[in-house]
Amino acid sequence: MQSSNSNEVENYRVRKLEISDKSKGFIELLQQLTVCNFVSDQEFRDRFQELSLCGDDHVICVIEDDHSGKIVATGSVFIEKKFIRNCSKVGHIEDVVVDSNARGLQLGKKVVTYLTDHARSMGCYKVILDCSVDNREFYEKCGFKQKEVQMAKYFI
Repeated sequence: MQSSNSNEVENYRVRKLEISDKSKGFIELLQQLTVCNFVSDQEFRDRFQELSLCGDDHVICVIEDDHSGKIVATGSVFIEKKFIRNCSKVGHIEDVVVDSNARGLQLGKKVVTYLTDHARSMGCYKVILDCSVDNREFYEKCGFKQKEVQMAKYFI
């Protein structure tokens, strides 16, 4: 990383996931968030193609460090089409993670802003996410408010 914080921030831009990002540490970055076992090149290509068919209804963004070529942050948003509220849409933000060596550079906020703006541009009336109690303060700084209770049922 460069010495000045403003120059460091300029090295990072948010963009959509590309097929070549697997070789830039995308899977390893996801492993900092949760269980993400080995993904072969073929599995990655297959899932990438499958998600590409969703168009703007499922977007994965990344931030690549222009200096190192490494993916240092990511997140996704998918658009749920509803019948309620006059057939409205809701954005769901998922899988936001910043590399442990790049934290403190506001990259997480850049990712969340990008995903939130995408949901708004798709006509969503709201965007929601689930997070740990430890991450609540971060998302509040991004403009989110705690609402309701998350429930989960795991199948594995």
